[in-house]
Amino acid sequence: MYTILQLFDMNHTAAYEYLAQFQYPYQALAGIKDAITAIANNLKLDDYFVYDDDIWIHKTAKVAESASISGPCIIGENSLIRHCAFIRGNALIGRECIIGNSCELKNVILFDNVQVPHFNYVGDSILGFMAHMGAGSITSNVKADKKTVCIRDENGVISDTGLLKVGAFIGDRAEIGCNSVLNPGTVIGRDSTVYPLSSVRGTVKENHIYKDKDHIVPKKTL
Repeated sequence: MYTILQLFDMNHTAAYEYLAQFQYPYQALAGIKDAITAIANNLKLDDYFVYDDDIWIHKTAKVAESASISGPCIIGENSLIRHCAFIRGNALIGRECIIGNSCELKNVILFDNVQVPHFNYVGDSILGFMAHMGAGSITSNVKADKKTVCIRDENGVISDTGLLKVGAFIGDRAEIGCNSVLNPGTVIGRDSTVYPLSSVRGTVKENHIYKDKDHIVPKKTL
């Protein structure tokens, strides 16, 4: 349930060739910087504004003057970067995404139509097509004990990533409720929903609702 192909529709990212090299999303985190540069080499540059040789912003994107952007970074067509957004580099932002007021991004791949619109932190993470983070929800990417991050499910450790910084992997169309924390190595399956004010650890299967750690229930089908 937690491979790249099980979480993400590869038709909705410019990083499809890069991600196709890996089975699990955490394996792609270390190479995001170089992947962005490689993708930029194949962009139709007439469609982009280029800044500092490593920031590519599609001419249809709207970027607030107060936004801070460091490279390498690609911002796709019709995306919206709002007031005081802070993009710290290594950020691939797809088409028609929203990066909102005072949001911070670092070392991320955002598929098309992702929304992180209000006071969100997203670091060392991958967000799938149409994933949405409610106001104030964040990805926590470092453990308090500073040990390497493990991916877990209800049966225990699936994999030790070997990485000190791993945020979350949010599947296509998943909804994260307001002021929730996705702890390091959290995986949210496609079409799943996390209740507001949640602290999520481990994995949530696709088409499930996370109410709390003891109540993760399948969505009802109509």
